[in-house]
Amino acid sequence: MSAIPDGSPGRRPRPSPDERGPGAAETGPEATGPEATGAEERKPKAGRNLPVAIGAGLGMAAVVLASLLIQPVAFLGLAVVAIAVACWETGTAMRRGGKNVPVIPLAAAGVLIVVLAWFGGATGLLLGTAVGVAALFVWRLSEGATGYRTDIPAAALVLVQVPFLAGFVMLLAASENDSARFIDGAAAQVIIALFTVVCSDTGGYAAGVMFGRHQMTPRISPKKSWEGLGGSIVAAALGGSVTLWVFFGVSIPLGVAFGVCVALAATLGDLSVSLLKRDLGIKDMSNLIPGHGGVMDRLDSILMVAPVAYVWFRYLLG
Repeated sequence: MSAIPDGSPGRRPRPSPDERGPGAAETGPEATGPEATGAEERKPKAGRNLPVAIGAGLGMAAVVLASLLIQPVAFLGLAVVAIAVACWETGTAMRRGGKNVPVIPLAAAGVLIVVLAWFGGATGLLLGTAVGVAALFVWRLSEGATGYRTDIPAAALVLVQVPFLAGFVMLLAASENDSARFIDGAAAQVIIALFTVVCSDTGGYAAGVMFGRHQMTPRISPKKSWEGLGGSIVAAALGGSVTLWVFFGVSIPLGVAFGVCVALAATLGDLSVSLLKRDLGIKDMSNLIPGHGGVMDRLDSILMVAPVAYVWFRYLLG
C-alpha cells in the first residue's frame, strides 16, 4: 500500500473508465508508461498464454483424433456432451443477463439437433432446428406476456449460434468420403477444419503479442489487433494448404484460399461471442475449465468455421 494517499500532491487520482475513454478499462492497473498516459498508441495484448493455448489446441486435437479414428460414434458422444454444456452455459449467462430462457430445454434441443444432423444429414439438421424453435414457442406460452419479445429471440440465438452451427461439423463427420489418403475422408475433413482453426488461433495470438499495435474492434474485443488478424490468416493459410494437400491432394493455392476463409470465419465467431459476453457484462460463459472459462469459450471460433468448412468440402473441393 502506498504511503501517499489518493488526492495528495504526490499522486494524481486515477481517472475513471469513462474519463479514460472507450476500451481503456481493459488496460488494467498494471499499465505504465506510454500505454497508461496515452502518449503512444496502445498496444493490444492477447488474453491467453501461448503455451496454454497450444496445449489446449493439441489436447482437443488428440481427443477428436482418437474419437474419429478409433470409433467414430464416440465423436458423436463427445459432440453431444460439448453442445449440451455449451447450451447450458450460454442459456445460464442469458438468464443472469435478465433474459428468461429455458436452460434445460435448450440443452435438450441442442442434443436433438446434433444427433439428427449425424443420422439425417442436412435434412436432419434443418428438422432438428425447426423442432427446437417450435419447442421454444410452446414453452414460452406458459410464461405470460412479460418479456416475450426479448426472451424468444434470446433463446433462438442460443439455438442457432450453438447447436445449429455445430451441426455442420456433424455433417462433415458423418459424410461419405473415401477420397482421402491415409485415413477416412470424413475424419480427415473434421481434422483439417479443426487444425486450421488451431493454426489461426495460435498465429493470431503470436502476431498480436509480437506486433499488435492497432486495435481491430476496441468496442468489442480491445485485445484484438489487425496485426493479429494478419497472423491468423498467414498461419491458417499455411496449415490449411498443407493438410489439404497431404490428405486430399488439393492444390496449394486452393488450400491457401480455404485457410484464409477459415481464419476470417474464426475471427468473426470469436468476435460474435465476445460481443454477446460484453452485452451480458461477463468475461467468460462459465468457469468450468479453470483458467480458460467454459466450453463455449473454446467453441466460439469453431462454430462459425463449421458451415464455411462444410461449403468448402461439399461444394468447392468436391
